[in-house]
Amino acid sequence: MLTDTALVHGAAWKQTFDSFLESWSERHGQPFVPFDSGVDYHRYVDGRQRADGVRTFLASRGITLPEGDPDDGVDAETVNGVGNRKNVLVLQKIKEGAVQVYPGSVEYLKAAKAAGLRRAVVSASANCKDVLEAAGIADLLEVRVDGVVARELGLPGKPAPDTFLYAAKLLNAAPESCVVFEDAQAGVAAGRAGGFGHVVGVDRVGQAEALLEHGADVVVTDLSELLPR
Repeated sequence: MLTDTALVHGAAWKQTFDSFLESWSERHGQPFVPFDSGVDYHRYVDGRQRADGVRTFLASRGITLPEGDPDDGVDAETVNGVGNRKNVLVLQKIKEGAVQVYPGSVEYLKAAKAAGLRRAVVSASANCKDVLEAAGIADLLEVRVDGVVARELGLPGKPAPDTFLYAAKLLNAAPESCVVFEDAQAGVAAGRAGGFGHVVGVDRVGQAEALLEHGADVVVTDLSELLPR
């Protein structure tokens, strides 16, 4: 929602899943149906922690893999192994400078900071810190609850509300006094499940109706729409 990483993540997931599915289909005598970077990405992967995304998407194809360990190698045919293959591709793209910020999000964050509002980022990505630093916006946020923190504390990922609730706790703010901004269906659902005061869906890909169905109070196409003009 702050940075334009959806294309980076979507491309990495497609490359990872298509390679896995092609091999799986050949070995099991099944037709190869590629990963859809639109429907599959937004329905099963976007906004979820890496392993949750692997597990949820593969379940949609009737495939169950052993969980494995978080440190599994990229060749391991486990949930974590498949996820780690994707992560290698994403890290490569980040290093190549593929991360771009949304100007409207930066404008909104700066306005919120100037107004003295507390600010946290909640991300399923274990690469959140790297992305924020690469984008040059880390200093605009006070608290970061990402995939690394969730793993260390055993917090379930979106659509469970736990990571959002932990961020509110770190800000010393009651959930009902907080606003959640999310561009992922799973993230919007998490904000609604956590009892937050307001949930703003940010529609970057034409999924306004789905964001509303998952619990958004309002949907905008860019955070700059929320600023006075």
